[in-house]
Amino acid sequence: MLAVTQKAKFITFEGGEGAGKTTQIQLLETALKNKGYHVIKTREPGGTTGAELLRAALKDHPETHWDAVSQVLILYAARRDLVEKVIKPALARNIWVLCDRFADSTFVYQGYAQNLGIEFVQSIHTATLKNFQPDLTFFFDLPPKEGLHRARKRSQQDFFESMTLDFHEKVYEGYKVLAHQNPRFFTVSGKLAPPHMTQVIFKALQEKFSLSL
Repeated sequence: MLAVTQKAKFITFEGGEGAGKTTQIQLLETALKNKGYHVIKTREPGGTTGAELLRAALKDHPETHWDAVSQVLILYAARRDLVEKVIKPALARNIWVLCDRFADSTFVYQGYAQNLGIEFVQSIHTATLKNFQPDLTFFFDLPPKEGLHRARKRSQQDFFESMTLDFHEKVYEGYKVLAHQNPRFFTVSGKLAPPHMTQVIFKALQEKFSLSL
C-alpha cells in the first residue's frame, strides 16, 4: 500500500495573520489519515510542554514588549525542543508531520520585518538545528489588511496581531521574497474559498510527491 511505502514528509504552513492556513492543516491531516497515512499535526511556537510555555510567554502578553533578538531566542528554544522531541522522532517512525509555522516565520517576522536580517536568524538556525528544514512549505498569500480583519474578528489580539499594519505589510513582503527565492515554497492564494485552497494543496502534493488524496 502506498501509505506504507511512501516516505513520511515534513510539511509546513506559512503566512500572515488570518490567511487560512490553520483550517487547511486540519483538512490535510484528515485526508492523509483517510488514506491510511500516519500523521501528526503540531504548531509553532508550541507542540511540547516547554514550547507551549514559551509560546504563552511570547504571544499572550503584548505588554512584555520583547525586542526582536529576545523573540528569536525564545522561538529557537521552543523550536529546538519541538524538533528534537516531536518532529525528528515522528519522521524516523515514518509519520508525516504537518506544522502550523516553522523557521520561515522567524526569518520573516523577526529577520525581515524587524530588521534583524535574514543572516542573523540563519546563524541561530544553523547553531541550533543545523540544516534541518521542511520538505515542502505552503505559503498562504493574503494581503495583510484583509488577513488582520479576519484575525481580529475571531479572537483577542496576541503579541503579533497587535502590531501595526506597516509591520504586517513588511511581513507580507518578506514572505513574498522567501517564496520567490526558495523552490521549497508553494504559494496558495488566501483569497480562494477553503475548498478551492484544498484542491490546490492536494494538486501540489500530487506533483511534488506523487501523493494521491
